[in-house]
Amino acid sequence: MPYLYRAPGPQKHPVPKDARITHSSGQSFEQLRQECVQKGVLFEDADFPANSSSLFYRERPQIPFVWKRPGFWQHSEWLDVVIDDRLPTFRDRLIFLHSADHSEFWSALLEKAYAKLNGSYEALKGGSTLEAMEDFTGGVAETFATKEAPENFYEILEKALKRGSLVGCSIDIRNATESEARTPFGLIKGHAYSVTGIDQVNFQGQKTELIRVRNPWGQVEWKGSWSDSSSEWRSIGAAEQKRLCHTALDEGEFWMAFRDFKAHFDKVEICNLTPDALEEDALHKWEVTVHQGSWVRGSTAGGCRNFLDTFWTNPQIKLSLTEKDEGQEDCTFLVALMQKDRRKLKRFGADMLTIGYTIYQSPGKDEHLNKNFFRYNASQARSKTFINLREVSDRFKLPPGEYILIPSTFEPHQEADFCLRIFSEKKAITQDMDGDVNIELPEPPKPTPPGQETEEELQFRALFEQVAGEDMEVTAEELEYVLNAGLQKKKDLQFKKLSLISCKNIISLMDTSGNGKLEFGEFTVFWDKLKKWTNLFLQFDTDKSGTMSSYELRSALKAAGFQLSHHLLQLIVLRYADEGLQLGFDDFLNCLVRLENASRVFQALSTKDKDKEFIHLNINEFINLTMNI
Repeated sequence: MPYLYRAPGPQKHPVPKDARITHSSGQSFEQLRQECVQKGVLFEDADFPANSSSLFYRERPQIPFVWKRPGFWQHSEWLDVVIDDRLPTFRDRLIFLHSADHSEFWSALLEKAYAKLNGSYEALKGGSTLEAMEDFTGGVAETFATKEAPENFYEILEKALKRGSLVGCSIDIRNATESEARTPFGLIKGHAYSVTGIDQVNFQGQKTELIRVRNPWGQVEWKGSWSDSSSEWRSIGAAEQKRLCHTALDEGEFWMAFRDFKAHFDKVEICNLTPDALEEDALHKWEVTVHQGSWVRGSTAGGCRNFLDTFWTNPQIKLSLTEKDEGQEDCTFLVALMQKDRRKLKRFGADMLTIGYTIYQSPGKDEHLNKNFFRYNASQARSKTFINLREVSDRFKLPPGEYILIPSTFEPHQEADFCLRIFSEKKAITQDMDGDVNIELPEPPKPTPPGQETEEELQFRALFEQVAGEDMEVTAEELEYVLNAGLQKKKDLQFKKLSLISCKNIISLMDTSGNGKLEFGEFTVFWDKLKKWTNLFLQFDTDKSGTMSSYELRSALKAAGFQLSHHLLQLIVLRYADEGLQLGFDDFLNCLVRLENASRVFQALSTKDKDKEFIHLNINEFINLTMNI
């Protein structure tokens, strides 16, 4: 479910030693290993059993599998994945990933851990190199089309290699027959090459940019300029050749001119590594911030800017760029938006959603931006496209300043958990604009003295005396009658009768004597409050249907004095909105009464005794607790 509570705001970047335990026993690898050693048994993993459910979620095995024993980062956190060593085989051979040496099993065991993490081996179908590179390193990926690369592409690659990034390149194929076909210059189409170096050399009195590429197959190499046996090498001195390791290159590794590289290769993929994946003495490291969030139907799943009425309800993250790049006027940063667990959810029919993000100049307010801001302000930058990939990432250069980043699905009402990572050259500060709770409630007015009552109050007093009797106090059932009689006179308010549960909550809020009833003075104070809430409901019932869209709830609650976190909004929508994401007046009233009640209780308790254990809850946690009761 995408509504799990998380602490708001940016989170400390995780490191492998802090890997979260994923085994259902709650034990780490070392603990499970020690238990098996003490019992003298081989480990069998009940979480990922050696049967068909771990192989497929939809397909059925075409051959009989025999599981034999031979003799990890996801979503911005390191995971401790424990497996046993039983592997699926057929006729004594491994079925899936295997090494050329049939007595070598590390790759198959690694694949099993990866399959367990995603729910089954079948869930690994249709992946990509970059997706795997990210999951095994914790990095963030970028893709460049060399023919459309930015002017500073050489500089981008140079910085990437200095940071220890993994860089790959390939030549596109137009059809299956071109796969692994050799070009006249000795390059292989559809083949995955790695970039291992980049440098410059003085050639014929000019600086020439070179790039070093490796073919993992070995043997088949580039035959153009600056290849191993080309004439260009004879024009530079032995010292320069030695510096570039010209004679010491591995088989399959070669230099080529950077202009030739852009002309012959079509795509470059970079996996930028996080600081924890690099050596401690590395000179160049990215600054990384991480935000975990959710798109929840009815509250934070607003869709893209095409859907203005709901776009503003998406999660909003403030990004402060304070330091320029070295020798530059702008700030370089990468934004990577990842939708979580979609492979694992394949077995339940979930597909990859179409996702992307938009970046706006911040107006300088530390609050969630409303619909009107997006109606009148254009974006400063955005992801290149909204696409149904696990992750969308792009590189940006913007002037120092404050920006609002909005991750979203393309269509509204689509639910998923997401992870948003920001890699910056210099330190960047981020803030979740939806994480804080701020309650500003006016002091309740004092009851009107009997001689100064308005005509409306006099009418209510007569009705109240008729219903309440001699004690001039009403029960929840009697209050239900009085309120419905009064509200039915409001011709502009379409609503079903207030429920008994709402009236019980009202008494809980307004009853100062603690006898479970309301006296007339308490009633008149609430009636004044109710009139203001009624006007708010009418204001946000934009189509005059007698209901309010759950997406308008954030604004309505803020107007009533309640600025809530996205998690509390999600909780309220789940509790009070109907299947069509609408709230009736009774739902809206019940919500407001419970929120105000929780807020006043928290304020009273925190003022009365700050040493109580439960007072150490913050207002967000306290309201979350009371709204769940």
